[in-house]
Amino acid sequence: MTTLLLSNPASLNHLTPPGHPERPDRMRAVALTMAEDRFSALTRGEAPEGDLDTVALCHDNHYIDELRHIAPTTGMAYIDGDTAMSPGTWEAVMRGVGGAVAATDAVMKGETANAFVATRPPGHHAEINKSMGFCFFDNAAIAARYAQRKYGIARAAVVDFDVHHGNGTQDIFWADPTVMYCSTHQMPLFPGTGASGERGEHDTVVNAPLASEDGGLKFRAAFDNLILPQLRKFAPELIIISAGFDAHRRDPLATLNLDATDFGWVTRKLMDVADATAGGRIVSVLEGGYDLQGLKESVGEHVIALMGA
Repeated sequence: MTTLLLSNPASLNHLTPPGHPERPDRMRAVALTMAEDRFSALTRGEAPEGDLDTVALCHDNHYIDELRHIAPTTGMAYIDGDTAMSPGTWEAVMRGVGGAVAATDAVMKGETANAFVATRPPGHHAEINKSMGFCFFDNAAIAARYAQRKYGIARAAVVDFDVHHGNGTQDIFWADPTVMYCSTHQMPLFPGTGASGERGEHDTVVNAPLASEDGGLKFRAAFDNLILPQLRKFAPELIIISAGFDAHRRDPLATLNLDATDFGWVTRKLMDVADATAGGRIVSVLEGGYDLQGLKESVGEHVIALMGA
């Protein structure tokens, strides 16, 4: 079986203000990398539109309705100083949801070994009833909850190596003993959550904050010494990766200073856990990564690892 790559042209139609780091060029950079010969074995498809009933597995219905109402038909609607909607945003958001769900279906049905969903905007800052940090709906959380509802997964894990803490995913699963949320992230940094003492109501939240300039060795140590042992103990039946690449040394929004090879390393480590407890099942969804060259290099290392190369 191969790795499934899902994307959609609608991701280009979510427009942000001039100079905003979360821009359509991110998708063009990923597409250029995925067009390289070494990725010819990928199974490719278009992310379908998701449905609001699925979104409601993780987000409040009033919030969903309010966001749908805010979505503009012309111009730009500002949720906050970082987060804005254009006329193309709603479809882009729903294609992100649909891509995460379709990837989960393909992996759970055994149609593909694992999957990478290359859509934008990202999702891991979206809380149960709040948009923030460029995010509207939490695709990784939705995929985990969907797998539980449809396929009876008893234990799912969301592992987040974006440089910013996934406060949204933590919010959604804080009181849920059936989903483990693990995160490495730079602190102090937006959004300000993710201290090591934040462990959830059932000790299923694992935060491993890193300091500015910590680099690849300390990133790898955080996984080897804290996250991977907790994951193995939890024994997830499905791993969802919140794959943000803004911890790369070139990224303008942080200073964790990882190299692209660090993302390949952590992907292989998570695949080892998935092989041991989840039948190899991994769904990865794109989160951050705002330097285009860093994004290209990092996505390349991540996907080539997923392909087993």
